[in-house]
Amino acid sequence: MSASTLFKLPGGCRSVLLQATTRYSQLRPKITTLAIRTSGTTRAGQEKAPTHMLGLRRRHFHRSSIKCNPVTVGHQEIKLPNSGPEATIEAGTLLPPYQPSTKGILSIIPSSWVPYAELIRLDKPTGTYYLFFPCLFSTLLAAPLATPMASPLSVVGTSLLFFSGALIMRGAGCTINDLWDRNLDPYVTRTRLRPIARGAVTPFNALAFTGVQLFTGLGILLQFPYQCLFYGIPSLLFVAAYPLAKRVTYYPQFVLGLTFSWGAIMGFPALGVDLLQNTTAWTAAAFLYSSNVAWTVLYDMIYAHMDIKDDAKAGIKSIALRHDKQTKQILSGLAVTQVGLLAAAGVVAGAGPVFFIGSCGGAAVTLAIMIKRVNLESVKDCWWWFVNGCWLTGGVISAGLGAEYLVQYAQRELDEKDV
Repeated sequence: MSASTLFKLPGGCRSVLLQATTRYSQLRPKITTLAIRTSGTTRAGQEKAPTHMLGLRRRHFHRSSIKCNPVTVGHQEIKLPNSGPEATIEAGTLLPPYQPSTKGILSIIPSSWVPYAELIRLDKPTGTYYLFFPCLFSTLLAAPLATPMASPLSVVGTSLLFFSGALIMRGAGCTINDLWDRNLDPYVTRTRLRPIARGAVTPFNALAFTGVQLFTGLGILLQFPYQCLFYGIPSLLFVAAYPLAKRVTYYPQFVLGLTFSWGAIMGFPALGVDLLQNTTAWTAAAFLYSSNVAWTVLYDMIYAHMDIKDDAKAGIKSIALRHDKQTKQILSGLAVTQVGLLAAAGVVAGAGPVFFIGSCGGAAVTLAIMIKRVNLESVKDCWWWFVNGCWLTGGVISAGLGAEYLVQYAQRELDEKDV
């Protein structure tokens, strides 16, 4: 546009045009020096929209995120479509697009099922194990208190039902969590490609899928004695509340503990032990439940350190953010609390030395090793201990409880023969 034409424009239009031209001329040198990845190659000096230079793709963000907020590139601010109020992406960051899994169960099932399998974390079963272990603990602790003492076959059958329920309900919990977090997940590196966040599953379909999972979980729950309904259904309140907790408190791990530890109560009514009329069983269940709450907060605090930087940017609260500098001390306190409450549950239930040496001693050793060795600055190391700590601590507690149950069962058999 010539100068004469420019000065013929109205004053307001001329001012806006001059500002836009100046702003573009300042931004252009910075744009052209950034490396751009296109078609699997990197080319320098080519102009593209800012979203491409930052490695962002529109499909990475949920459709309901419609706000545009500034992100700084060099010394300039540019508007990125679908960026949330807390989103901060460093200049030059290249975020890889979604790639279908080429190994494991996700590579076997039909492609149309893959987003829903990812939604329930079918390829990452550690959460299912963490949900199952409290159920197993309570089943083994309750078995000697049942009248008559529960048989090994009954214990195994009950445990298998609990595992099925843990698989279904953990999946439902993950789906509910992703529905709550659909506008936050795109801004966390680890979660930005989850099915709802990347648009592979719509919120409506995810909600319908949640209903199917809950009805399936109800079907499994109906396989237990009817009293289990009264104990099991209230846990759904915690399942729905956990994703909300991380928005209002720095201690959502405590809410998760209340949720994931619920199975520590369920083993008693599942084997016919009435908690309301058996003070010993009720007290043992309360101690066991509290012990598992402490364990959940412990391992999830380590897990939260994987996202600590992204959580701070996205405005997600966690105990890891609140107590970053005191993490090891808090983990140690939680471990002492967990083992102490576990021992109290054994004392009330009349457990013998096999339990205290195997379960309590084993838990103390494995937790101490984990807390000492975990590198909280390493995402990879936090993940390794989160996964393997499940089997180390959960395994030794289960082994001690199982051995104690078998000892008491064998002794009961001998006593009955003598009579």
